[in-house]
Amino acid sequence: MTDMKIPLTYGMLITLGVAAWVIVVHALVPNQNSQIHQLGATIFFNVLQFSMIYLGLKAKEREYGDKQDFKKLLKTGVAISFVYGLTACLFFGAVVAFVGTDWMPSDPSAPRESESVMLAKAFGGLFVVAMLLGLFYSAVIAFFLAKRRSDET
Repeated sequence: MTDMKIPLTYGMLITLGVAAWVIVVHALVPNQNSQIHQLGATIFFNVLQFSMIYLGLKAKEREYGDKQDFKKLLKTGVAISFVYGLTACLFFGAVVAFVGTDWMPSDPSAPRESESVMLAKAFGGLFVVAMLLGLFYSAVIAFFLAKRRSDET
């Protein structure tokens, strides 16, 4: 169970940051098609995910008192992203349950689709992108933090 402590902690911190961003920005900027909702959110979410994966992997090193190998760091980073993807979907599910789809940006020129299809695409996309970026970020960070074979001797 202690192996899941770091992914749970840092994955939930990402989700809390995302939730805080969404709530504050929607309270301050009501136009859903504003750049702050699109570009700003993209930048903030990615920087937050990268930072929390880095901090989570450094915490893993501190927990074990030594540099970890690439595989362990990669698995931890992906686990952090899994927790983030899952809990972010739960958060946005709660937002849709309470607010409806009013907070979702819409493209007037896009073809209309049913609300359930739109939500399935949004939640699926959120989870898949969180996992893919998490894999990429974890690999990059683990490459720089991992114990090298020359360090073992």
